Amino acid sequence: MTAVERSNLVKAAARRLGLDRCGIAPAGPIEHADFLGRWLATGYAGAMEYLHRHQASRIDVRAWLPWAKSVIVAAMNYNQPSLAGLTEDGRRGRVAMYAWGEDYHVVVREKLEALMGELRGLLGEPFEARVCVDTSAIIERELAAAAGIGWIGKNTLVLHQALGSFFFLGEIITDLELAPDRPEPDHCGSCTRCLEACPTAAFPEPHVMDARRCISYLTIEHRGEIEPELAAKMDDWVFGCDVCQAVCPYNRRAPETTEARFRGRLDAASPLLEDITSWDEAAYREHVRGKATARAKGEMWKRNAEIAKRNPSGPAGGR
Repeated sequence: MTAVERSNLVKAAARRLGLDRCGIAPAGPIEHADFLGRWLATGYAGAMEYLHRHQASRIDVRAWLPWAKSVIVAAMNYNQPSLAGLTEDGRRGRVAMYAWGEDYHVVVREKLEALMGELRGLLGEPFEARVCVDTSAIIERELAAAAGIGWIGKNTLVLHQALGSFFFLGEIITDLELAPDRPEPDHCGSCTRCLEACPTAAFPEPHVMDARRCISYLTIEHRGEIEPELAAKMDDWVFGCDVCQAVCPYNRRAPETTEARFRGRLDAASPLLEDITSWDEAAYREHVRGKATARAKGEMWKRNAEIAKRNPSGPAGGR
């Protein structure tokens, strides 16, 4: 079987399993290999010390898996209608859409492991493979761009002309010889809506994020108190932020997800602030069980909710 035939087989199997996009990148140095070191040196990573580790594998997956030849990159759409502001039962906070439903790490990994299993049966030949979903020391967006999934937008997220940017990424790193896809050209043009919409001015320039100012970082990664100047601009976000995606023209016509496990209920997408501030440990664990929202500790949720309470009613941006 040729590399092209294997690649076609991979993509056909991915479609059958419900993956919204699938592309192939060669295992090798990422295009912007020198950017990571410069970005880390500025301090833009904030307290995310783990990003300083394993830089070699982030630049080239073969530093971690020397046998790697190809990277299969898949995307799963999680786009869905806004659930915020649907009730009059009290002030609610907002949660980034990616965390409304079941934990994407589990769902996407399940799909990729099923794909890997199907390939073992279809190819009839042994091969090495490793599934990655947002926890390995690799730069997924660079691999996605190299695999033709989309291009990296000015807000540093991967964009696709039809899917927009509300999708998860996952990878299968393998020693299979596969035909790589062509990278997608940048279609952002002169648009800067994402940069201008950021409430905390987290983008010092296009394609560069200062995570220390990003609402997602502040609500999920940052421990301790949040600077008052930044807290005042966080609106009612209590976990993550969707503002720079919500204003993107490509997301206005993006399709809704067909994966039921990603769909959320009101209390997951927009929990009552009074409920959050009164959680005990058991209530916190119940709320985040099986969800990506477990990334933030209970005291961080309470801190974020108190900030949301102090901020003026009515969000300044987003969905």
